[in-house]
Amino acid sequence: MVRYYPVSPCFFSLVLAGLILSSVGCIPVKSARVAAVALTLQDVAQAASKQTDATIIREGTPAYLMLVDGLIEAYPDNRELLVAGCKGYASYASMFVADDQQKESEALYLKAKLYGFRALADRGDFGQAATGSLDEFKSFLQRYKKEDVPALFWTASAWAGWISSNLGNVEAVGDLPVFGATLDRVLELDDTYNYGGPHLLMGVYLAVRAPVLGGGLAEAKKQFDRAFSISGNKVLAGKVLFAQYYAVGIKDRQLFEGTLREVMAAPVDEVPEMTLANTLAKEKAKKLMGKTEEYFGSQS
Repeated sequence: MVRYYPVSPCFFSLVLAGLILSSVGCIPVKSARVAAVALTLQDVAQAASKQTDATIIREGTPAYLMLVDGLIEAYPDNRELLVAGCKGYASYASMFVADDQQKESEALYLKAKLYGFRALADRGDFGQAATGSLDEFKSFLQRYKKEDVPALFWTASAWAGWISSNLGNVEAVGDLPVFGATLDRVLELDDTYNYGGPHLLMGVYLAVRAPVLGGGLAEAKKQFDRAFSISGNKVLAGKVLFAQYYAVGIKDRQLFEGTLREVMAAPVDEVPEMTLANTLAKEKAKKLMGKTEEYFGSQS
C-alpha cells in the first residue's frame, strides 16, 4: 500500500497534540472551553472510528492518549475528558495490545478503569461503593440515570478488560459481582447504547461465568441475539465474540467456522463509524480461524 508521508503517522499526531495543548495552555478555566476541547476529542475519536488503515490508528493512538492525559491533568474533574480517557485506553488495549501483551494490557485497562471510576464520582465515591456489600452497591447504582450510560458503559468495558487480563488476582475475581451489577444497571438504563454493546459484554460475562453463579451459555446466547438484533448484524466484533465464547463454549465447530467466515466476507463500512472496529474484527476472525484445531481438535 502506497503511503504519502515520509515519517510515522504518530509524528503527525504528536504535532497535533502539541498544537492543541499549546492553545489550551492559555485558555481560561471555563466550563464552556473545557466542553469545547472535550468535543474536539470526540471528533478525533469519531474520525478514527471511520479509518480503514489500522496501522495509522495503532501508531497514532498513543499520542492521542498522551493528549487526553494532559488535559485531564489540567481539568481533573471534567467528566467528558475522563470518559474519553477511559474509552481511549480501554479501546486501545482491546484492539491492539490484549491478544499479545497481557501485562501491558492489564496496565492500560487499569488506567482506563480508574478514569471511569473518577468520571462516575460526581454521584458519589464509585470505587469505595464497589468495595462494600453487593446489595449496598446495587442501591448505590440507582443514583445513575440514562445520561450516565456512556460513563457507566465504558467503565464496565475497562473493568471487564482488567478482570480478564488479571484472572490470577483475587481482587479482580472478587470484582465480578459488582462488575455484573454495573452492567445490569447499564442494561436497565439503555440496552441499545453503542449498537447493543451492553448485551455483548453481558453475553461474554455469562458465557464464562459458572451457571451456579448466574452464568450459562443459554443465557449468554440470549444476550448475543439481542445485541445482533439491535445492531442489525453489522457490528462484526459481536460476531467474533459470539464465535469465540458461545460457539466454542457449546463445542459447535460448524457454528464457529460459519460465523467467522461470515465476518471475513462482510463489508466493513456499512456503519461508517464502525469501520475501524469491523476492520479489526475481520483480522481477529482470521486469527481465530487459525486456532480451530486448538479449540475443537483435528478432524479425522
